[in-house]
Amino acid sequence: METIVSIKPFLAVIVSILAVPLIVSTRRANFREGWTFLAAFAKFSIIASMTPLILDGVEIEYTIAQVLPSVAIKLRVDSFGMLFALVSSFLWIATSAYSVGYMRGLKEHSQTRYFSFFALSLSATIGVAFSANLLTLYLFYEMLSFATYPLVTHHQDMEGRSSGRKYILFIVGSSIGLVLPAMLFIYHMTGTLEFANQGFIAGIVSPKLIWILVLLFVFGFAKAAIMPFHSWLPAAMVAPTPVSALLHAVAVVKVGVFCILRVLTGVFGTQLLFSFQMDTILLYLASFTIITASLVALSQDSLKSRLAYSTIGQLSYIILGAALLSPKGMIGGMIHIAMHAFGKITLFFCAGAIFVATGTKNISQMAGIGKRMPVTLGCFFIGALSVIGIPPGGGFISKWYLLLGTLEASQMVMLFVLLSSSLLNAAYFLPIVYKAFFCTPEESLFENKINEAPPWCLVPLTITAICSIYLFFYPEPFLSLAKMASVGIFSRP
Repeated sequence: METIVSIKPFLAVIVSILAVPLIVSTRRANFREGWTFLAAFAKFSIIASMTPLILDGVEIEYTIAQVLPSVAIKLRVDSFGMLFALVSSFLWIATSAYSVGYMRGLKEHSQTRYFSFFALSLSATIGVAFSANLLTLYLFYEMLSFATYPLVTHHQDMEGRSSGRKYILFIVGSSIGLVLPAMLFIYHMTGTLEFANQGFIAGIVSPKLIWILVLLFVFGFAKAAIMPFHSWLPAAMVAPTPVSALLHAVAVVKVGVFCILRVLTGVFGTQLLFSFQMDTILLYLASFTIITASLVALSQDSLKSRLAYSTIGQLSYIILGAALLSPKGMIGGMIHIAMHAFGKITLFFCAGAIFVATGTKNISQMAGIGKRMPVTLGCFFIGALSVIGIPPGGGFISKWYLLLGTLEASQMVMLFVLLSSSLLNAAYFLPIVYKAFFCTPEESLFENKINEAPPWCLVPLTITAICSIYLFFYPEPFLSLAKMASVGIFSRP
């Protein structure tokens, strides 16, 4: 594997931080949002420019600072990190555009603060994606936690403050209480924190300590919302819908599962996990979360709450894919980061558009809304198909690989879990669409007159819905990047 040194990874991280002073100092809304778009396009362009090199098998490194013997704050761009960075940077552009329509449409307060912390959040997200070692990963993980707190508590009311406290308690409390001690112990035992394809602690730590360390990381990265460390996520629904889209499709939750996958493969290694049968406990933790979250989602009348519990289940698909310890399962888990992101952000955008246009939050109040907002509900249907895993939604590709992974690992119980979960996904999404379009005139709560949300809301959700279909027919470069990452993880040292 060829490695080159370049400042591009650092530029990709810092570009949105540099935009913050410009956003804060600009009084006019158009200029403020212009700086946001400029930073978003610059970030995506820098990341996209590195993609051909990564696809050619080259890794890119950049050391920011040396802080400990053999440990630096260091960035490394590999295939898995590139997959996550491409998704998050592209969807920041869509979310920025959507934010303009949503925040202006509802005349939200503190919009400058909102866009500023949005930019900081994306810098932290890319920092996590490009982290070369556990220390760098941890620092950017914590940066993301504090950058998203003002977004969760944006409304500054009692409910927002209460949810913010829960958010910080779970997200920061778990990382400080569980991840930090585990990281310090690993450095004490090994003298390094540098990620390696087959891990770096084999033969150094005893089997019992391996079990403890794995669980510390899995629960310590609470952004992954594995039960019972999940309740912060539905509580965070008090935030504006673009923030919910950021939290549940792009940045926060995907950072959680990305960190778990990175640690499982880069610190422990698949061979070590398999030899100590750690796959079993991880599979059952993920399965319990998948099924339970799907059942809870069925009972939610609030559309955003239903989407939140859906996300909790979908995140554990990614953990399950990695825990199968099979190449196809790993590919399925990695590519699900991208496929779920496009499908779920579409669903959240649709939920926000419905609220902007009608003030409606609850599913029970949406009978007939498809006749008033046909584009929005049509896109909702596409996003739902992707999350369920039905063609032509891109989510079919990731779920197909996950199913192949269960067969490859001879895990028939996990096959049943995935199929059952997809049926539950259909049960909590498809009735919404059916009622929206096919209710009787007596049941309809809306007039037939078409009245969609403002274009700044409507265009982004249409684009992400189209992307979800496009990824079914052409899942590149995400599929190639996932395959490259899987080959590196499962190749013999």
